[in-house]
Amino acid sequence: MPNMDANDFQERFYTSSDGLKLYARDYRPNEAVAAGRLPVICLPGLTRNSRDFHPLALLLSRDATAPRRVIALDSRGRGNSAWDENKANYNLAIEAGDVLAACAEFGIERAIFIGTSRGGLILHLIAATRPDLLEAVILNDIGPVIEAEGLALIRDYLNSGRRPADWNEAADILQENHGASFTALEEQDWREMALALYRDVGGRPVADFDPAIAEVLKSIDFGRPLPDLWEQFASLSRLPLMLIRGKNSPLLSEETANEMARRHSALILHAADGQGHAPLLHLGNIPAAIRAFITACC
Repeated sequence: MPNMDANDFQERFYTSSDGLKLYARDYRPNEAVAAGRLPVICLPGLTRNSRDFHPLALLLSRDATAPRRVIALDSRGRGNSAWDENKANYNLAIEAGDVLAACAEFGIERAIFIGTSRGGLILHLIAATRPDLLEAVILNDIGPVIEAEGLALIRDYLNSGRRPADWNEAADILQENHGASFTALEEQDWREMALALYRDVGGRPVADFDPAIAEVLKSIDFGRPLPDLWEQFASLSRLPLMLIRGKNSPLLSEETANEMARRHSALILHAADGQGHAPLLHLGNIPAAIRAFITACC
């Protein structure tokens, strides 16, 4: 991950409809050179935050030929956004409302959206309720069907209770948990992932999300089929749509990805070699694929 400089982005705070203080990073190229190009809005995964998108946001906002404004959000309870005292508010409908509040605050009437994992589920809801906001969508390793086995793996490692003593151990823990599915990552990539996932508290890395978010996963009955979002996915059929799938993903099956392509004949499917759930968007040929998709459609 590139070093983060104060000049890379503006730190922005806004208020949700229920009064919670939320955070976003606003990467703004010179307005003259970006004029006429729609912005890109980035929505992170379940326990991740805006730092996930920093390398990609730099690439898109500093593109030599077609720079764009990029806004990366911290969902409530993650990163620099406030934790919610009402833990029941950590749900897709409320978080979709937070995205709408961000768009209103930042003057976004229409944009290209990138949703990683849970962020992509939120985009399914927005497609069904506020389609006017969406010009194009990139789903990062998520679709209408979530594999129960993959979600159970996420539940288990988030609730494992192991806490790193230092930054080296933080990277080691991530590699131990995910190394088998992220064979493309090198040592530096694991360190950068740790910096994106953890917050420095007195020199010690601490997971940067409200623990209540992980607790919710314990209540899921994996003996019953998980609900799907095929009805909401149909609302994406009118849009340019790209799906990035980690080839080793336990959460999004190849079968579901193929069914998404069958139902959306113009879907662009990109396989992320050597990555699991969810692919790091700044590695390999993914940035070039994203840039090509955005350039072609918008």
